[in-house]
Amino acid sequence: MTVSAWCVAGACVLAALLSAIVATIITRRKAIRKVAYMMDALEDGELNFRFKDSNRFNRTLNRIRSIFERQRQAHEQDSWTKLIRVLTHEIMNTVSPIASLSDALAESVDDQGRSELNLKAGLETISDSSKNLIKFVQTYRQLSGVARPVRKAVDIQELMDRIISLNSELVASAGAVCRYIPVDSDLMIYADESQISQILINLIKNAVQAGARNIEVTGKMGKDDEVILRVSNDGEPIPASNQEQIFIPFYTTKKEGSGIGLSISRQIMRNHNGTIELLRSDETSTVFELIFN
Repeated sequence: MTVSAWCVAGACVLAALLSAIVATIITRRKAIRKVAYMMDALEDGELNFRFKDSNRFNRTLNRIRSIFERQRQAHEQDSWTKLIRVLTHEIMNTVSPIASLSDALAESVDDQGRSELNLKAGLETISDSSKNLIKFVQTYRQLSGVARPVRKAVDIQELMDRIISLNSELVASAGAVCRYIPVDSDLMIYADESQISQILINLIKNAVQAGARNIEVTGKMGKDDEVILRVSNDGEPIPASNQEQIFIPFYTTKKEGSGIGLSISRQIMRNHNGTIELLRSDETSTVFELIFN
């Protein structure tokens, strides 16, 4: 074989290698973009995507999506079951006494309109039960009507100064102290200030009602530039059996509680593409974490 032939052969081999390298790089870049797209979709709770089953990598991504979809459906089904159970319980507790007392009053009235029962007391009981049912329905409307956030730049230090000032009387009357501790300074979030204030005020009030003496809010930056707020208190812990239920609408262990504060808080955080979770609740402390992405 002549030198020129060897040169041509070498050039062909080199071209083939370069072509293979370029193709590999392009494929890897496409794969990275697909994974990034899928991660963004999963973080936003959007699972209505699917890649073409043209290769093993795409099929693997589709399988991961299917796993997340099944988990979400199972979780949503469980949440709806729990919500329906609570709604049924509350409505039956209110309606049953009304029906029972109405029947008793009707049966006690004779042909002359006289009654063996105290009509006034019975009617007052029916009225009170009806008002409680109306209040329950209004509370449900409040839960289902969380407004979309009107966002603006919010300085966390200034926000916490206002919240602590607004709740100073409540906290002081309980013999407690509430303070903000910035781990990182100059923290900013792009959020609806009034809605985020509602979440933090609710957590502070819950801490006071739990008998806390020390309430701390810390703020810091996460490794992916997210803002993390942690609200901790040393009050009575949430029972372990109740910790998985606290974000379910109308679930409450308080006599006067509506059971929607934490449910609304979770809706608000989801509308901000963020999260709120209970990190721990034991004899040492109860800690809630808010993450703003």
